[in-house]
Amino acid sequence: MPRVDDPVFSCEFFPPKTDEGRAKLTAARRQLEQLRPKFFSVTFGAGGTTRDGTLATVLEIRRDGFEAAPHLSCIGGTRESIGAILGEYRAAGIRRVVALRGDLPSGMVEIGDFRYAADLIAFIREQSGDWFHIETACYPEVHPQAKSPRDDLLNFKRKLDAGASAGITQYFYNGDAYFRFRDECDALGIRAPIVPGIMPIANFSQLARFSDTCGAEIPRWMRVKLASFGDDRASIRSFGLDVVTELCDRLLSQGAPGLHFYTLNMAGLTTTIWQRLGL
Repeated sequence: MPRVDDPVFSCEFFPPKTDEGRAKLTAARRQLEQLRPKFFSVTFGAGGTTRDGTLATVLEIRRDGFEAAPHLSCIGGTRESIGAILGEYRAAGIRRVVALRGDLPSGMVEIGDFRYAADLIAFIREQSGDWFHIETACYPEVHPQAKSPRDDLLNFKRKLDAGASAGITQYFYNGDAYFRFRDECDALGIRAPIVPGIMPIANFSQLARFSDTCGAEIPRWMRVKLASFGDDRASIRSFGLDVVTELCDRLLSQGAPGLHFYTLNMAGLTTTIWQRLGL
């Protein structure tokens, strides 16, 4: 598949909880804004635990003239609460959201009015029509709670059938997993864009924890190589930049519709990859 003529590039932040975190995010955002991504997404804690922070961050991005896509998690949300949030976003001129199931926070026992992301997406369409471009999650390496790869694939299709506009994948380092997933989606008649999620590598122990939790595979050869660097952060960074840039180049050259960078509120690695790719 040839390279897409007009790929969409985006960056993801999480809402900071401290003054230091807010200053760090502002500095990172200023640097990343120079790359002119299509949009910045902002995560939303399960059960609305970061609702105010998400809204504040999104409004700051909008005031600076950039498109923002707040995340919405259905776990713990009610039709009333989600409807109110959608109203706030519409009033602020937000035209894009990322709709997810989310994880049940520790101590929370009430799932809420929406059990699955497809239910939330259908509600957004019911309440807002075509106002929002809705991104949703998909998993080339299979969601860790899925009953089977086929069930996971059909769940992605249910979200698109409910009204989602595009998929953003969990991060991965095995390009073949993405291409196989894309082919399987095509065989099901899925034509929506499937944008690869990209996680730059800065800290191996942190990455290993993330990956063990979310089911994203770090190929053995990468784990062994990264572990061999020990606390040598410069070598981890250099190796990670080479591996992730090569992955991004392969994805784009074989028709990926864009890239979505999980920045962890840092700009340096994403900026360097972006520049190496000539974007």
